Amino acid sequence: MDAKKMSKFCQPFRVVLGAGLIGYGMYSGNSWFYWAVIPLIAGITNFCPLCAITGQCKLIGKK
Repeated sequence: MDAKKMSKFCQPFRVVLGAGLIGYGMYSGNSWFYWAVIPLIAGITNFCPLCAITGQCKLIGKK
C-alpha cells in the first residue's frame, strides 16, 4: 500500500471539505474552522497524513 496515493474519491473530497469549512469559518467568524487547511493541503498535495503516521489507511484505493 502506497501512502502517497489516495483514492479517486478521497482527494477531491478533501479539497471540497477543506475549502467548504474554510469558507464557513470566514462566513461565521469562527477561527477554529481554519484548521480545515489540513485536509485542503492533503487533497491538493495528494498526500494522506494519516497513512504516513499509521502506515495504513482505509481511504486509500487498492492498486
